[in-house]
Amino acid sequence: MTDPCQKTCSDLTLSYGQQKSAIRELFEYGKMKAKEIGADKVFDFSIGNPSVPPPQEVEEAFHSLLQEKDPIALHGYTSAAGDPVVRQQIAEQLNTEYGTHYDASQLYLTCGAAAALSSTFRALSLESEDNEFIVAAPYFPEYKCFVEGHGGKLSVVPSTLPALDLPLQAIENAITTSTRAVIINSPNNPSGKLYETAELQSLAALLEKKAKDIGHPIYIVSDEPYRELVYDDQKAPFIPLIYPNTLVCYSYSKALSMPGERIGYVLVPPEADYSKDLYDAIAGAARSLGYVCAPSLIQRVVGLCAHVKPDIRAYDENRHLLYEGLTHIGYEAIYPNGAFYLFVKAPGNDAKAFSDYAKQHCNLLLVPSESFGFPGFLRISYCVSKERIESAMPLFEHCFKTYQSRT
Repeated sequence: MTDPCQKTCSDLTLSYGQQKSAIRELFEYGKMKAKEIGADKVFDFSIGNPSVPPPQEVEEAFHSLLQEKDPIALHGYTSAAGDPVVRQQIAEQLNTEYGTHYDASQLYLTCGAAAALSSTFRALSLESEDNEFIVAAPYFPEYKCFVEGHGGKLSVVPSTLPALDLPLQAIENAITTSTRAVIINSPNNPSGKLYETAELQSLAALLEKKAKDIGHPIYIVSDEPYRELVYDDQKAPFIPLIYPNTLVCYSYSKALSMPGERIGYVLVPPEADYSKDLYDAIAGAARSLGYVCAPSLIQRVVGLCAHVKPDIRAYDENRHLLYEGLTHIGYEAIYPNGAFYLFVKAPGNDAKAFSDYAKQHCNLLLVPSESFGFPGFLRISYCVSKERIESAMPLFEHCFKTYQSRT
């Protein structure tokens, strides 16, 4: 007998609900296994949950705001686009840091980067058109849901090994008259790759040329939750300064260690083509998706802390510890310049098989890269305690040696 839900549910959304995220599936398994055998016996490197506490300024902002007596000001609705004072505070932070001239009218506050991206993709998707969004693999797998959920197509091109540089020729070959945007995530999840200014300048020149050829703008949608997490005295290039047709989707989840608070924004630079229409379309997309306004208390916290930078020393120490430890064992890894992930070549080149083996034999939870569109690798999140990495290293070695001998 046919399940009644099959007759009333969207096949697409049903498939998203039934096919769990590989990251979330391992994360949930880890929580269940920890209850069963003890958290100290489960080594969960699956999810990017910041292990560094929020900066002191964040704690102080929460405490000071909670002293207010006006419940409407503290917990009431804000404007749909976000509190204008908070948006101006964020604009001023960007202006100070990048020499720009933004104001509140160019920022739309959202419930995290997911809502920012989803609203942006919907706004760029034209009715009765084939809408294509190009992304270089490896890429954050939820892009597929965000794009396809609005009837678009995610066009995936593989990055170039060994450094995972931007595949400019492949991007050029993928551009069609239906191309709406290229998605850039730098520093990258899952690889930690940071695109250099020269790479982005070459991409900008390519997109300007192809936009003229096809007769409409090609935007960059820049997904930037890891913008502040960059190592070795480097800095993530601010892409709107390189390519004006850039829409920035930002989240405070990683920089301020507040992933559960779900707060971010879309920046529509005034220099972008049709910027006013784009902003209104993003507002309309958010409205159609039911995103009334981001949480008001958290808006005000980020307004007070927009200038605050994270202390990434613990992540940097973990980066070196994990990279050097694994490569000493014999693993091959791509050295990360940002974020808090290590992208490691799977022994035997079958990431799912090795992930399953490590999970079964060592309770070592590593995300296989198939869902990132780039098979044969493992994503290892190092936003954990240093002691956790040290304790897990013998297990990494055991898995490496026993799996190699078995296969």
